[in-house]
Amino acid sequence: MDDLAFVQSCIRQDPFAWDEFVEKYSRLIYSYIHRVLHSKGIAASESYAGDICQELFHSLIKDNFKKLKTYRAKNGCSLASWLRQVSVNFTIDYTRRIKPAVSMDQDEEGRGPLKNILAGGAVSALDALIGKEKISGLHECIDRLDNEDKYFLELYLNRGIKPEKLKKHFKVSRSAIDMRKLRLIARLRECFKSKGFVLDS
Repeated sequence: MDDLAFVQSCIRQDPFAWDEFVEKYSRLIYSYIHRVLHSKGIAASESYAGDICQELFHSLIKDNFKKLKTYRAKNGCSLASWLRQVSVNFTIDYTRRIKPAVSMDQDEEGRGPLKNILAGGAVSALDALIGKEKISGLHECIDRLDNEDKYFLELYLNRGIKPEKLKKHFKVSRSAIDMRKLRLIARLRECFKSKGFVLDS
């Protein structure tokens, strides 16, 4: 199957094609992102580069794969070459527009990671960490999720269930779990941004 036909299979939401896409290109995209950050003199942690990678994947599938549909294989351009250019442009744009963020993995004054504080509902610790207004914003954003998505977050964040176990629990592929996580994080980020702050995964 050539690159264009492969992309068309992904756009048609063939789960096997998307599994292959994620497996084949995620490491490649991550390496492009890391190179751009390095070339710009940004000492990026793995989580920061991973955040950009997740955002990029979300941008490819957003609005019914609108971005991925722009791949046309013109002039013999391979999918890998196209993804390289997309990754470079996306990373440069990302570093320009995203301000320093509160990391969900950052341990603040011995209180533990923010994701654990958030998942555990430790409002007093959150209050000390990011303020009442942001707590309210976080709860509002989470409340907008449907019950199934809240349940997914409960299992993933609060109970710390690994993706391999989640795929068995939900009876879906690993890539479907990863994609669900990407979509939820992207939705929450957009909501957080609308309230004036950014929260990393």
